Amino acid sequence: MGKQIFPGLKAADFRHPLDIQASQTLALLPGFEYLIRNTLAPAAGQFFYLDNISSGVLVGPRQLSPIYALHREACEILDLEEPQLYVRQNPVPNAYTFAVNGERSFVVLHTGLLDLLTPEEVQGVIAHELGHIKSEHGIYITIANLLVLAASQLPSIGDILAQPLRLMLLEWLRSAELTCDRAALLVTGQVERVMSMMMKLSGGSPQLIPHLNLDAYLEQVKAYEDFSQEGLAQLLRVMQTAERSHPVPVIRAKEIGQWAKSEQYQKLVSL
Repeated sequence: MGKQIFPGLKAADFRHPLDIQASQTLALLPGFEYLIRNTLAPAAGQFFYLDNISSGVLVGPRQLSPIYALHREACEILDLEEPQLYVRQNPVPNAYTFAVNGERSFVVLHTGLLDLLTPEEVQGVIAHELGHIKSEHGIYITIANLLVLAASQLPSIGDILAQPLRLMLLEWLRSAELTCDRAALLVTGQVERVMSMMMKLSGGSPQLIPHLNLDAYLEQVKAYEDFSQEGLAQLLRVMQTAERSHPVPVIRAKEIGQWAKSEQYQKLVSL
């Protein structure tokens, strides 16, 4: 029996409330979306295309066809036009995307990621990146990357002026990641598979994988949540995450576990 497909799926059907709230806040900032869409996005689209097509392997029906099959199925499940998919040689397990309306959209997988995950988990990562495209996160991802990466190049006064916006964008990025984990669950259909991805990306290696235990990791998730409710720990938790572009993995595991039990998810999968 094939996986469940969600024809007519909209981003609003699975977006995390924190993503919606943070996106509405960013939309109030004047000029940013226009600047990215009309000036930076076209140049960035051409740069990334040239970089990927020259230094990666473009996945397709005749190239890395098992990975392409995972990609094609994920796009079908999420009711999304296929972006280009590239594999690039890099030992650091990672994946990323670029998608701004009207420009070439793509997903990149590092070889380190493929070495670490099962094919089903790889499809979950692909689906996560597709979630960014489905949710039209590209504008703010581009802004965030530019500001975060450029922060070290700014003079001290410029850095001080940019810091509030930088922290706001990082908070949005963390919220957007929670939305995209939901896209991964919609495609894989198994919350344990998404949680296993989190565990392996936290402390896995090809050598260690046979010895990893998801139940023990879920106990770790609960221990983090219990501890971080204490007074000082709450402050430390905020300080720990403020400069991160992604939520800590245990929070992502907790959030996706909660959504898998939610009325919103159950309604989607029962259609």
